[in-house]
Amino acid sequence: MALVGVAAVGLGGALGAVSRYAVGRTIERRGGDIAFVNVVGSFLLGVIVGLDPGGPAALALGVGFCGAFTTFSSFAVGTVRLVEDGAPRAAAINAVGTLAAALAAAVLGGAVAGML
Repeated sequence: MALVGVAAVGLGGALGAVSRYAVGRTIERRGGDIAFVNVVGSFLLGVIVGLDPGGPAALALGVGFCGAFTTFSSFAVGTVRLVEDGAPRAAAINAVGTLAAALAAAVLGGAVAGML
């Protein structure tokens, strides 16, 4: 593994983590912050993959930024907590809705990249 690649992932990851934190602090009280970052991150990764920048840019943006910005573990825990709180329907809507929206966003991101 090249040092440049490691540095690119680290820098992108740091920016993605800070961005994730900022989004959470901004909209967590209204709910939906986890779904928001996962859908936006899926769109961004779709664009990145579609543009195929290669090299350190792809590592920084795709693996680093999008990897740190999106949050599958928080999504999973939040869904389980909804069930534990007696809201299984909300948990199912959260799980299916977030997955569907993230997949659609990734496809849309790839389509947008194809137009650039």
